[in-house]
Amino acid sequence: MPKPVLYTVRLSPPCRAVELTAKALGLELERKLVNLLAGENLTPEFLKLNPKHTIPVLDDNGTIISESHAIMIYLVRKYGQGEGKDALYPTDIVEQARVNEALHFESGVLFARLRFITELAIFGRKPEIPEDRIEYVRKAYRLLEDSLQTDYVAGSRMTIADLSCISSVASMVGFIPMERSEFPRVHGWMERLKQLPYYEEINGAGATELAEFIVNMLAKNAKL
Repeated sequence: MPKPVLYTVRLSPPCRAVELTAKALGLELERKLVNLLAGENLTPEFLKLNPKHTIPVLDDNGTIISESHAIMIYLVRKYGQGEGKDALYPTDIVEQARVNEALHFESGVLFARLRFITELAIFGRKPEIPEDRIEYVRKAYRLLEDSLQTDYVAGSRMTIADLSCISSVASMVGFIPMERSEFPRVHGWMERLKQLPYYEEINGAGATELAEFIVNMLAKNAKL
C-alpha cells in the first residue's frame, strides 16, 4: 500500500503538528512541499484536493482530508494500534473531551494569535509588532500556563493536543519571548516535548525558521 501523502510547508505550525503525529505513530509519510508564496496552493490541481486552498492536506490512498486537527485524529484512529499509540487520541469519552478542548484552544487562541502577528508582517507590511498584539500573545501564554495542571495539556500523558499546541507556541516564542520565571509550567512542558527524539527535526527547526522569516520580514518592511 502506498504511503499517505502530506501536502505540507516546513514553516507552518499546523503542518508540523501533523508531521509530529506521524512520527509519534511511527508512520512514514510522503511529503510534498507546497510553495505558498508562489501560489502553488491556488493551482487547479491543488484546488481539486482542497477548495479552501489551505495546508496541510492529506491524501491517504484517495481519502482526502484537510485541517490539521482532523488529519491528526484520522491518523491516530487509522494507524495508532498497539504500543499505547492510541493514547494520543483516547477513546475514553472524558479523556477525549479534554483533548478536544485543548485542540480548540490551540486553533482558537494560540494559532489565531500567532496569525495576528505573521499576517501583519507578511501582508500588512508592518515594520514592527504593535504592543497590543504582543500583549495579546502574552495573554495566550498566561492562559496556557494557568491551564497546565498536569505534565501535559490534556492530562498525564502526551496527546495530539500537545503536538498541536507546541507547534504554535514554539513558533511564537521565537519573536515574543516567554520568561521562565513568569511561565514555569509552560517551560517545563516545552522541555518535556523537546525530549522527543524527532522533535528538533520536525518542529524545532521549522519554528526557528518561521521566527527568523518574520523577523526578516519586519526588517524588510521597515525599509519600505
